[in-house]
Parts: sequence; structure tokens; C-alpha cells
Amino acid sequence: MRKALLAAAVLATMATPGFAQNYKFVIVPKAMNNPFFDFARDGCQKRAKELGNIECIYKGPVEHEPATQAQIIQDFITQKVDGLAISVADVAAMTKSIEAATAAGITVITFDADAPSSKRIAYIGTDNKEFGVALGKQLLKLRPDGGKYAMLSGGPGAENLAERVNGVREALKGSKWTEVGGSPTFCNDDPALGVQQMTDLRTAVPDLAAIIPVGGWPMFAPEGFKAFASKSKKDIDAGKFTLVVADTLKMQLELLNEGYANALIGQRPFEMGEKAMDTLLAIKKGQKVPEIIHTGLDVVTKDNVAAMLK
Repeated sequence: MRKALLAAAVLATMATPGFAQNYKFVIVPKAMNNPFFDFARDGCQKRAKELGNIECIYKGPVEHEPATQAQIIQDFITQKVDGLAISVADVAAMTKSIEAATAAGITVITFDADAPSSKRIAYIGTDNKEFGVALGKQLLKLRPDGGKYAMLSGGPGAENLAERVNGVREALKGSKWTEVGGSPTFCNDDPALGVQQMTDLRTAVPDLAAIIPVGGWPMFAPEGFKAFASKSKKDIDAGKFTLVVADTLKMQLELLNEGYANALIGQRPFEMGEKAMDTLLAIKKGQKVPEIIHTGLDVVTKDNVAAMLK
């Protein structure tokens, strides 16, 4: 009887929070100088604190460098972390990294940017084809008269961005809009380069009627973007030049509110970070999770930007 009571006491003690399994989960962005990923980090850390038995680690390349991202993944494999949530900068390179992590017994999911043919268990983020379609439809709604347009993208090896580009083209197919040669340009997630490429497009194509950045990069350098848009402000106000931009970070909402863009289509990176922690924990507990978890989109124009800023 005494042994039974002792065993029961030990089991009860082990069931307390202090004896719960602790996990180290890592959020690996494409680039840490991209403020979009700050929100995924914040969501991850908030959820980890709420759950109590998770440490959220946030680390990636400072800039968009797929080789550096692969090396960071290798370092975490060596450290034997419990789980990885990766925004895939380059599908080919990261597919190999995900295979190596999985072989080492590490749970791997992707967020924001997927590697669908890899051994990752789940993807959390935007339906990127739908995202591109939403960008294209918003341009068509604002300017059904059409004209010449160009797109600006990030890294050429990012599957999520390729899907957005294809979505824009699908939405505008059969309309009066025509894509110019050399589109999309690739800024490798560099805000300053994104602004420069938009300037170059306007110079190269004087009758360019619209630019669609499929990521928010040029707006992440708000002063540079404002300087670019200021030169076309009369055309923007007159409906002769249109800017429909991806993402809805605060500085972007402010630029839209000030009239330096026409519309934003936003993602939900904070929610991606939260769901990444929930999903990795569920997998570690042996629970079945959906392979694809979409986090939705937000459409922002001059009509609702003030409400979004509150």
C-alpha cells in the first residue's frame, strides 16, 4: 500500500508544469532586416510564453542570402533543437536542408514561403496564388481601363513569390492590362534596391501605368518610397499611375493614408508565428495537423486605412 501511494505521488509530481516536456522551437526567416518577419517573431514569442514549456528562438540571415539560411539550419541541426519553422528563401537549397533536419529527428514545418515537395510536415501562411490574384483584381478594380504594368519581386528562388506573380497574371489575363518586358524585377528583399528598381521602371517605360510589388519591400524604406512616389504624385492623384502593394505594416498604412499608394493587400505574419508554435507542439505530442494552414488576407484602400491604423 505504501509503495502504491509513493508511486501515485511521483506521478502526480511529474504531471505538474515543472515536469512538463520543454521544447526549443526556432523561427527561421528569409531575412532579419525585413520588418515583415518581426511580426512572426512577436507572434511566436507571445504564444511560447502563453504555452509555458516552449522557448521561441528567432534567427535567420541578416539579409536575403539562401546559402546563409542553409548554414543557419545546419547549425540548429547540430544543436539538436526540437522544431524548425522556416520561411524558404530558395526551394532547391532548403529542400536539402529540410531533409537533413528531418533525418536528424527534428520536426520541420514551413511558414510564409513553402517548399511543397520537401519533407516538411506542414505549411502555415498565405495562399500565395490567391494573394497574387487579389493584387491583380484590386488593380483591375481601380483601373479597368488598363495600360502597361510591371511587377517587383524578391528572390527568384522563392516559390511563394513565383505563385504571387502567377496569380497577378491570372487575374489580369484577358483584361486591357499588359505586362512590360523585364517584369518582374528581383530586389532580393532589399528595400533600397526595390525603390531603385521602381524608379528604373518608370524611367525605362515612361507610359507605365502601374507597378505591383508582390512584397512590401520598397515601402519598408518609407522615406525612399515617399521620394519615389512624390515624383508621380500628380499622376497617382489623377488615376494615371497606380500602386497596388503587398503587405500592411504600419509604415505602409501610413504611406497609403498620405496618398502615396492606392491599395494594399495584407498578410497576417503575427498569426503565422503563433500558429507555428501551436503546430510544432501538436506534432511533438503526436497529434495530426493539417498539411496546409492558411492565415488569410486583408484588403486596405483609402476607405478603410484609417480604421486599420487604429
